[in-house]
Parts: sequence; structure tokens; C-alpha cells
Amino acid sequence: MNDPQKILYIAGLSKSFGKLQVLSDISFSVERGETICLLGPSGSGKSTLLRCINWLERPNAGRIYLNGSEIGVTGHGLVMKDSELSKLRTRMGMVFQHFALWPHLTVLQNVMEAPVQVQKRAKAEVEAEALALLAKVGLSDKRDVFPARLSGGQKQRVGIARALAMKPDVLLFDEPTSALDPELVGEVLLVMRALASEGMTMVIVTHEMAFARDVASRILFLDQGRLIESGTPADFFTRPQTERARLFIQRYAGVAAA
Repeated sequence: MNDPQKILYIAGLSKSFGKLQVLSDISFSVERGETICLLGPSGSGKSTLLRCINWLERPNAGRIYLNGSEIGVTGHGLVMKDSELSKLRTRMGMVFQHFALWPHLTVLQNVMEAPVQVQKRAKAEVEAEALALLAKVGLSDKRDVFPARLSGGQKQRVGIARALAMKPDVLLFDEPTSALDPELVGEVLLVMRALASEGMTMVIVTHEMAFARDVASRILFLDQGRLIESGTPADFFTRPQTERARLFIQRYAGVAAA
């Protein structure tokens, strides 16, 4: 799989926990510059899919390629060592639902830590880039603050800056606004909208339907661990191809109107 436009390629991905089948035969690709939004009801396997893509969860079947190189398995069919997986994960930034910031480090130190410690880059160069990223997410004035002094929205914006600091090929977002108070959601979505407009390749698990409708290049709809629909936001939200997607959109429309 060596198509230079396809940053991610997922083929036949399945995952179970014991007897519980969480993902079944998921296949799709992500092209450079796309914003893919993964939608579906709670428990449909969206977050597990993200975690399988970067092998935070080990799939039971299927193959995952990043820029043409298989993730998780060596050319000899053996599972990669943790050090090999860690190196590959630097190419996929992950923004978690619950921030996952280091509490003992300042905002600036949180953003700098991985490029310096994992990528072994020069500290002065990383600091300059980190300050630029904090300006990008509107947090220049918080550089020396510890995470405990930040709001949830500010923590998530630090999380985005930290992921960007690794210069990843793709950003994975696992419900980045679901842990936030409603009034803080907008500031995080604003940053994500800007990234989409700049052509950052992103795969986003979200329940923010208006954001998905406005920003996504493509919608992937999951239900009961299966990918049952894929299309543009215009097609998905106005001309769903499956009854399950139609019911999901109806429920969203009802909530939005309430």
C-alpha cells in the first residue's frame, strides 16, 4: 500500500474483548488533508477504533498502514516491540478525552517534553516551536502555569498543542470536547476548525454534530462495531443511505431543536 495521498489505510480491522465483539471488519482510508469524523451511538466502537489505529489496543485481525508502512507488525509477521511502536506513534498525534497532561510540568514543559525526550530534538528549537503553538491555540499567557490552574478547555488546547509539537502526519481526536462544560466546547472546536482549514489530516471521534457537518471532509458512521455508512456531510445528513443512520440523524435533529 504505497499511495502517497493515503496517510492511513485500514483493512479488515476487528477487535474483541473476550466474547464481546467491539469492531468487525472495518476498512477505510484517510487521504492527506482530510478531516474524517467518526459518528455513531455510544458503544459503537469509535474510541476503540482510534486506539487500535495506533495500537494502544491490539487488534485481533486486520492491517493498519501509516504512509505505506504497516503498524504493529514487522515484515516477518511478528508483533512490534514497544520501542518500535513508540517510534511510529510519534507520527500520529493523539488528543484524549480527559487531557492526559503531566500535572507536575508547566504548560510549556508539557508541550516540549515529547519532542525533547522522545525525538531528541534541540531544546532551544523545540521551545521556539512550542511557544508558537501556544500562541496558535491562544494560550501564550499560560506558558508557566501548571495544569491544575487551567480550565478544561484550556487543558484540551494544551493537549492539541502538545500533539502538534511532534509534527505528526495525522491527528487522532478521541471525543475531545465530551469532558468539557458546554461553555468551554467552542474554544476547542475553534482550534480544530482552524487546523482543518490549514489542511491538517485528522480523524475525530465526536458527538458534535454541527461541527462534523460543517468541517468534515467525510463522515464514517459506526453502529454495533461495523462501518455501515461513509459519505460527505451533505450526503450523510440530508440523504442517509441506511435506516440506522436516518434514525441517528433524526435523534440529533430532535436534540438540536429542543
